[in-house]
Amino acid sequence: MRENRPTTVHLKDYRAPDYLVERVELHFELLDAGTTVTARLDVRRNPLHAAEGAAPLVLDGVGLELLEISLDDEELEAGSWQVEEERLVVHSVPERFSLETVSRVHPENNTSLEGLYRSGSMYCTQCEAQGFRKITWFVDRPDVLSAFRTTIVADRERYPVLLSNGNDVASGELEDGRHWVTWENPFPMPCYLFALVAGNLEHVADTFRTASGREVALRIYTEAENIGRVDHAMDSLQRAMRWDEDVYGREYDLDIFMIVAVNDFNMGAMENKGLNIFNSSCVLADPQTATDAAFQRVEGIIAHEYFHNWSGNRVTCRDWFQLSLKEGFTVFRDQSFSADMGSATVKRIDDVSFLRTVQFAEDAGPLAHPVRPDSYIEISNFYTTTVYEKGAEVVRMLHTLLGAERFRAGTDLYFERHDGQAVTCDDFVQALEDASGVDLARFRRWYRQAGTPVVHAGGRWDPEQGTWTLDLRQELPRIPGQDAPEPLVIPLRIGLLGPDGNDLPLDCGQLSGENHDVLEFGETEASFTFRGLDAEPVPSLLRGFSAPVRLEYSHTPARLRFLIQHDSDGFNRWEAAQRLMQRSLERATRIVAEGGEPRLGRHLETALEAVLRDTTDPRQDHAMLARLLTLPSEAWLGEQGETVDPVAIHHGREALVACIARRFRSELFASYHLLRGNLPWRFTPEECARRSLLNVCLGYLMARPDPQALSLCREQYANADNMTEVGAALRALVQSEYTDAADQALEDFHARWRHDPLMVDQWFSIQAACTRPGALDRVERLLEHPDFDYRNPNKLRSVIGVFANQNLVNFHAEDGSGYRFLAAHVLRLDALNPQVASRLLVPLTRWRRYGAARGEQMRGAIDSILASGKLSKDVYEIAAKAVKPD
Repeated sequence: MRENRPTTVHLKDYRAPDYLVERVELHFELLDAGTTVTARLDVRRNPLHAAEGAAPLVLDGVGLELLEISLDDEELEAGSWQVEEERLVVHSVPERFSLETVSRVHPENNTSLEGLYRSGSMYCTQCEAQGFRKITWFVDRPDVLSAFRTTIVADRERYPVLLSNGNDVASGELEDGRHWVTWENPFPMPCYLFALVAGNLEHVADTFRTASGREVALRIYTEAENIGRVDHAMDSLQRAMRWDEDVYGREYDLDIFMIVAVNDFNMGAMENKGLNIFNSSCVLADPQTATDAAFQRVEGIIAHEYFHNWSGNRVTCRDWFQLSLKEGFTVFRDQSFSADMGSATVKRIDDVSFLRTVQFAEDAGPLAHPVRPDSYIEISNFYTTTVYEKGAEVVRMLHTLLGAERFRAGTDLYFERHDGQAVTCDDFVQALEDASGVDLARFRRWYRQAGTPVVHAGGRWDPEQGTWTLDLRQELPRIPGQDAPEPLVIPLRIGLLGPDGNDLPLDCGQLSGENHDVLEFGETEASFTFRGLDAEPVPSLLRGFSAPVRLEYSHTPARLRFLIQHDSDGFNRWEAAQRLMQRSLERATRIVAEGGEPRLGRHLETALEAVLRDTTDPRQDHAMLARLLTLPSEAWLGEQGETVDPVAIHHGREALVACIARRFRSELFASYHLLRGNLPWRFTPEECARRSLLNVCLGYLMARPDPQALSLCREQYANADNMTEVGAALRALVQSEYTDAADQALEDFHARWRHDPLMVDQWFSIQAACTRPGALDRVERLLEHPDFDYRNPNKLRSVIGVFANQNLVNFHAEDGSGYRFLAAHVLRLDALNPQVASRLLVPLTRWRRYGAARGEQMRGAIDSILASGKLSKDVYEIAAKAVKPD
């Protein structure tokens, strides 16, 4: 913990390491009273600094008890080395040498879940970003790549499974009941990719034959009670391996690929070389305990971590400012994989919904930062939606501008040129530029400029010339501390619809992209004229959300309805529905605030009627219809205005939901009965889509008191054979006025699943998200529940995180109780797990957008955190940025 202001690290101060570690030999003795770690490092002076003379060797270490230290097998004398806070300094070393340290660590007391720690009866590690320094003394930075050889010694009965990076090369038994295994990774890697797992685990095994004919062993390890829930993960892994070969030409390189599921994990998963460690929520799935969304999440995260083997491991980032080099690129890859596995349109809608709700808010607040940040205090705070999701959008724009063929040539060159290296975002773009011959110099601005651009668009129709002109102007946000922003290169995919709803030929002369439907808009203002038109077209702009921008174009309600019915671009059909709904929601919010009752507008009513009619057509994509029927979220609505009133938004949205439920009661019932199937559960795109639309219909039917709807909901909860339908029915009950039925279902759910930690997490989160009065009291009681574990990140996220991020009407209660609650728990948690504490703090940071009364209380909650005097770097950085003057 730190009382003084922590040091800020700047990209401009980057300096290559003074020493390189070519080889690492680690020896772990896992003991109850502490683990002994022996590390032998083969070190050489970095030739880049040869002219500067010898520098001391400086190794990072946190919480390490140094027992022995020797250089080239000679014990170092006192005075030739010293420990300074979190550094071990060896004052005089030769050009090449071996340094050996013996240290003791205490994973049994490690609540930060970084470095080596215990999860239940299992030992495991998390080293990204800077956790390896909690294991042993090392040059803990990503541009030091080493070959690792790791030996683990432990009690055979308690820890029969001993895993680390690479291939297992030796093993043996000891006379005292212990055993050992040695693992070796022949591919140099940074220490953040190191992994160790020891426990009493079972595994499911399979194989994968690579394109070159090599057979790779696949294993997924879990505790015994979860072994039956990894088949989907194994299937996802094999499909991801094949996809990566087919689409990117990337073949797996080791003899074995392993995944381990652990219950206590700060992140979703980690791509450690050959040994991926996963939060159990991201790998375990069966129909009785996991929703379709959870199945899709497992599929996507399995793919993401596997894809990192090349985009992150074989080619890694030079420094942590380049984090998006591996994460943005790999998110784009996993999104593309998931799109190929199901509905590409629905996947794009879901990804953009998350981006615009979470990342756009981040871009507009005090935590705004470029995809490649300029500085940080604690690097863990930059595992953000800007680095990941906006970073993926930047890569997607490159793919759009270059086309699939040239983009693939660029990535091939990138992997070939930089295999085994630690590089930068500029190196990635340079490879694409060199392979394609396209000048991307101005495009690089996306990596260094923060904020979400606004594109103002207008159209001019000239009936005499038969031309329609699109006028564009980009407005770039002013971010405190950032130089005047420069115009960005924005690929704007476009379509023009004729009066019959069909796409018109695009005759512009300035189009690019594989389908010649992309405008490359790279100036502050520009105009593009389309010729050869017989009638004024209806423009479909930013198709597929081709750039992460806010598009301002004033479509009339009639034209929005026209786009919903006719646009060939599925994303823009949905976007038109969202915009039409937004207008109705804004009107409903005003009417409810004035004490009135809202009504459906004519155009929205007609559009919803058409969508509900399509639910009877088996040719329609039910998942798409479900998205078209779903109103914008409260969080997204709050991002559309200058000042947010979350209570007014909530009541306005609830009133419009009830209005839709009342107007379309018979259609919703008819659709529900048509969709409710009796076939056994299957995880197919069609069945997932059917369940999605079914649950949307049920949600509307339960939005107002209706005994018939209650009967359907209780029947679905009691008799459905899958958690997608069971969970949706339970959520609908908990949000309804039928409190007795909800309490009965909650009691039944807990009784049925109380021995399953992930199911208890669902039980917690459904209650924490309940928007009915008394929410904070319910949340406080959940924190006292015997099944709640304050040291487990999943439990914290399922209660405190859900309440602060999803239950907006109650978190933002006018008395400020939600803010004080969150601040108190951030402080309490900071002493145990700073990384999770800092992430839970984020909802308070946008206090300037919530009006004077709420804003002052939110600011006061942050001030109380800063005034505590003892804060981790993680929490201090977020809190200090939140109150920094504009």
